[in-house]
Amino acid sequence: MTLATTRIVRIAAFNFCLVVVGLANLARLVGGSVRATCADCPVLSVNPQAARPLGRAANGTPCRIRARNGLPLPDPKCTPGAINPTVTLTVVRDRLFRTGCVRNCSTTQRDRSATYRRYGIQHPKGNSGRNQICELDHLVPLEMGGADTIENIWPQCGPTGGTLWQRYFKQKDVVENYLTALVKSGNMDLAEAQRQIARDWTQFLDVAKGWCAAHECRGDP
Repeated sequence: MTLATTRIVRIAAFNFCLVVVGLANLARLVGGSVRATCADCPVLSVNPQAARPLGRAANGTPCRIRARNGLPLPDPKCTPGAINPTVTLTVVRDRLFRTGCVRNCSTTQRDRSATYRRYGIQHPKGNSGRNQICELDHLVPLEMGGADTIENIWPQCGPTGGTLWQRYFKQKDVVENYLTALVKSGNMDLAEAQRQIARDWTQFLDVAKGWCAAHECRGDP
């Protein structure tokens, strides 16, 4: 390779790097349109594996779904909830933060699926799309600083009739949207919101439905 050819190759490689960096910066400017993962979270202060349980989970004990207000709650002995302390209020408010920054970063598919057995629930067949009956739900939602650990994951199932939007996990999504909005607006302390949704998410459902009637509710960002 001649000296001139070497220079051309080096210039081309340099220009390619500039294009890659420019595209990455453009993605940040448009609000993180590139899907964030725990390997490339644009919010560098987030540690995807960080976790702080809100209670002690007992290993090896049978888990039972509880009911309150006709809605399911996890067993606090098995699923006390857990938070990621690096997902602070500043991070929650950051337009670049996505739940992909922490999702499936601390648990494997095998770990998560094992929660069905712990709760004595059979994994439903064809559990996807409009036929989805159960969701392995984060008790403290990831968008609100929940941790991706077994202490924070439980199988939320039912009801079997009705539409997808009547499923309990979809109703809990409404509560998550509502509380996250309160936290971002400064009308509720982040730690308090995390504790309250872990204790009893159903207590907020009626007011959250009213809030969602006037606002755009959606799933995890």
